[in-house]
Amino acid sequence: MRKKLTITIDREVYEGLHQIIGRRRISRFVETLVRPHVLRPDLEKAYAEMALDEEREAEAAEWAEATVGDAFDAQR
Repeated sequence: MRKKLTITIDREVYEGLHQIIGRRRISRFVETLVRPHVLRPDLEKAYAEMALDEEREAEAAEWAEATVGDAFDAQR
């Protein structure tokens, strides 16, 4: 469900939003910027779900094993 929000911003910022983002795209732009800061995913649940994907886990393990030596080969 969508909710309407009224905010107050500097005139220059307002004009810049209209010029660069576009009149009917500002809400989506602001939501995209704000969303990661206010909606935190349940990372523990997400990691548990990823661990159940055996094919993905096998690929990840293969990649990790193939690159583990790179850390020792890097110049310091």
